[in-house]
Amino acid sequence: MELADLAVGLLLSSISLSIFTYYTFWVIILPFVDSDHFIHKYFLPQDYAILVPVFAGVTLLSLLSVFIGMVMLKSKKKKA
Repeated sequence: MELADLAVGLLLSSISLSIFTYYTFWVIILPFVDSDHFIHKYFLPQDYAILVPVFAGVTLLSLLSVFIGMVMLKSKKKKA
């Protein structure tokens, strides 16, 4: 079981590091690169640099709120 936990942790860490590196390069470094450079074809337009994290945050907060609401309802039913 410990090896599986280690593998999952390593996978999640590498995915998080990849996303962080991609986003950092996209937002901080890419605006200083010439717009006709070939690297621009690997990234979304700069407009999405704000929309993607906002959408992800709203989705995360919504799912978290639904989860907390469900736990509170189940807890209330057990007390009654």
